[in-house]
Amino acid sequence: MLILVLLSISSAEGQRGGAGGVIDVVAKFGAKADEKTDLSKPLLDAWKEACASTSPAKIAPADPGAFKEPKWITFNIIENLKLSGGGVFDGQGTIAYKREGCKGHDFCGSLPINLRFDFLTNAMIQDITTKDSKQFHVNVLGCKNITFEHLTISAPDESPNTDGIHIGRSDGVNVLNSEIKTGDDCVSIGDGSKNLVINGVTCGPGHGISIGSLGLYKNEEPVDGVIVKNCTMTNTSNGVRIKSWPDAEPGTCSNIHFEDITVTNEESKVKLSNISFKNIHGTFALLEAIKIICSATLPCENVEFADIEITHNGPIGPAVSQCLNVKPKVSGKQNPAACSAPIPGKPTPAA
Repeated sequence: MLILVLLSISSAEGQRGGAGGVIDVVAKFGAKADEKTDLSKPLLDAWKEACASTSPAKIAPADPGAFKEPKWITFNIIENLKLSGGGVFDGQGTIAYKREGCKGHDFCGSLPINLRFDFLTNAMIQDITTKDSKQFHVNVLGCKNITFEHLTISAPDESPNTDGIHIGRSDGVNVLNSEIKTGDDCVSIGDGSKNLVINGVTCGPGHGISIGSLGLYKNEEPVDGVIVKNCTMTNTSNGVRIKSWPDAEPGTCSNIHFEDITVTNEESKVKLSNISFKNIHGTFALLEAIKIICSATLPCENVEFADIEITHNGPIGPAVSQCLNVKPKVSGKQNPAACSAPIPGKPTPAA
């Protein structure tokens, strides 16, 4: 694993070398855990010494309890960062998943994130593995022009709140050719995200690729320009979706496009609004292959269905398409027929 620059550290770290001794990074290499000092040289020196060891070596804090913030490693305020290698960031989250307050819940407090990328410009992250994070695997905040490629992310399907990559208030994020298997969203997109491309991602298990949830807080920034293409969802509870809170605060989500998505044995429906929905094919475990529900006071507009072929792989009936307060533009093949099935308790939608 090659780490070029690391500007934020939660505590002084030591290396436990082959002879069993501990090398204090602060004392030997001059590191300062003040979140101001550039730590790149001390950490690179420690890394080189660890790699030169003839016996197994690892970087470890002298006291794990010294970590006071919910993150293990943070890259903060850096330009032109490249992070690559064949190493594994192992969050060892299996114990945390079972603790009181976590088991059976979507969120279990301020547990550490494996990797944070905060306020980076022009960064490339590739060939990285993150495993069993106690919370999000990768968190992206305030970044501009950052690419993730060939990432492998994994956690058990019952692990709570283990989003693969969470993106917020960032512009120009690319997630390419990666495999994500978690207990939550493979990729989750928060407010203020602009010009995102997710291409060639294999997702599942997990909750699929999600925008939101949006509208929880006042003055959330718009989500604008998201393209999800050439992705495969297998055994996920959702495919692709946009989520908002009930009685949400005002906000906008626009220029969203899902295209060339393959879904296999989904447990739930695909819920979409204000998007184009093109060339979608595959199988669903439940009858409701497509379901779009919009507000009666603010109906969805500019929704497009093009070339959809989804079948139900269960024993009861064909897949159905349900709509409320939306009249999509339809083109190409439509199976099931667009907006053809009534929503229980609601009148049959107009075609």
